[in-house]
Amino acid sequence: MTAVARWPTTPVTERLGIALPIVQAPMAGSTIPELVAAVSDAGGLGSLGAAMLAPDALREAIGAIRELTSKPFSVNLFAWEDPPRPAPEAIEAVEMVLHPHLRELGLADDPRGGQPPSLRALLDAQLAVVAEAQVPVLSFTFGIPPLDAVREAGIVLVGTATSVAEAVALQEAGVDMVVAQGAEAGGHRGAFLAAPERSLVGTMALVPQVVDRVGVPVLAAGGIMDGRGVAAALALGAGAAWLGTAFLSARESAAPAAHKQALASAADTATYITDAYTGRAARTIRTPFVSELEAELSEPLPFPMQGAWTRPIHAAAAQRGDTTRMLLLAGQAASLARELPAGELVARIAREAEQILGAGSSQAS
Repeated sequence: MTAVARWPTTPVTERLGIALPIVQAPMAGSTIPELVAAVSDAGGLGSLGAAMLAPDALREAIGAIRELTSKPFSVNLFAWEDPPRPAPEAIEAVEMVLHPHLRELGLADDPRGGQPPSLRALLDAQLAVVAEAQVPVLSFTFGIPPLDAVREAGIVLVGTATSVAEAVALQEAGVDMVVAQGAEAGGHRGAFLAAPERSLVGTMALVPQVVDRVGVPVLAAGGIMDGRGVAAALALGAGAAWLGTAFLSARESAAPAAHKQALASAADTATYITDAYTGRAARTIRTPFVSELEAELSEPLPFPMQGAWTRPIHAAAAQRGDTTRMLLLAGQAASLARELPAGELVARIAREAEQILGAGSSQAS
């Protein structure tokens, strides 16, 4: 196990009970219990991307994390709202575009099985599990879910903001911390007060503005891949850095091997933001399949309906190592990813930040 150095505390590390100002961002499907526990054991905060998990599966995952570590960890949920029912012609348009891909991959013409009938009901059930399990930390994105039950359970609440206005709204809702998600961040945009394209503020500009406007600790997210980014986040006034793409390539990450390999060449295939694959704006690596969706569909189905259609294509393509049809979520600095055990990655990032900040402590491996 990696030895954890004594870092000076920040409001975030003190509140969360962690040794290092490093939080592994939740990424649904990739942040399995083994990754979460490894990060937490190394002194950071591991996070489970649980938005797509049914209540029983969520309960099982929480139990698995607790079997692997006694350290604090986080569960992340989406502030789900039931989407509007799309017009039949919109569904037909998606069917026409996807049919050749479904046929070539040996999938059913309608691959939407397993979509819960009510996403808001799913959220309520997930929140009940989190409260019952007394998870140390609950983070959330896409809005503000009902928080009374989890707050009463003594759980630390962390909301995601892509603008100063959203950070203020989260503080007014009673969160304990705010994640300031810069435009560089990989994955889905957390915007909820304005359209995502109106909330594309860079991390370096967003973090200090949020720090100056809210009275709760702030975590910096977006484009942070190593100790340089962590040091910069702390210099901007954040109490910790929130790293997602950096952990996609970790040995314990469940991201497909083809996805990890694609990160290494991301500098040559610049990431961009699109809603074509899932129905919600997300930063990803451009692929021929995404370009086809953008060209052929006037607009995607509402999130997450579009994703219910494309998710099986992603899974089948990942099995084949076919990155041309995968959803390759990635931040703008993806090419800096390192394929290391998660604990070693945390230790290296901490050492790098120490060298810049002159923290005066050492990290032993």
